Amino acid sequence: MYAPMRSHHIAPRLTTGAFILHSGLQHLHADERTCQGLHGMTAGAYPFVGRMSPHRFTRLLACAEVGLGAALLSPMVPTALAGAALTTFASGLVGLYLRTPGLHQKGSPLPTEEGIPLAKDFWLLGIGVGFLCDRQAWTRPCLPGGLPEARGTRALNRPPVRRWGRTGYRSALAGRPGIRSAVRCGW
Repeated sequence: MYAPMRSHHIAPRLTTGAFILHSGLQHLHADERTCQGLHGMTAGAYPFVGRMSPHRFTRLLACAEVGLGAALLSPMVPTALAGAALTTFASGLVGLYLRTPGLHQKGSPLPTEEGIPLAKDFWLLGIGVGFLCDRQAWTRPCLPGGLPEARGTRALNRPPVRRWGRTGYRSALAGRPGIRSAVRCGW
């Protein structure tokens, strides 16, 4: 089995995961005033939230934050999956920031004094998009014993033909059976 989290993903996953998990745990034990504030602000940007009770909305938000924070902190959750969840969650927060008047300057995404605490959501969105755009988050690393789908094939036992034309060595390997995944791993 391969490790779904690479070493260069550790720092952003730890910081965002701990931040979101802490926020979710605080929202799980929120008082009525906090529930009303969260619900009122969100219902102003997303009108469908107004049909929910403030307590139910805060509980759902807290559960989503705890789940996302735990997924980001868990090394067994692939970075691509955690990045997709983080991007989705942060997109909703950025939408809340952009739809709420008074949080940003008119005609600009730059925050006002009241919007600075919510401007961090752009950073979360950037980290999530970075996880999604990272090629290594979507590919499987090469295993020390060889590729499982290519083991036992004669193509790997023969020395590769070195053709260094315009397309390079990788494209010469790509046409051989059983090598496609090795080229994808960066072999």
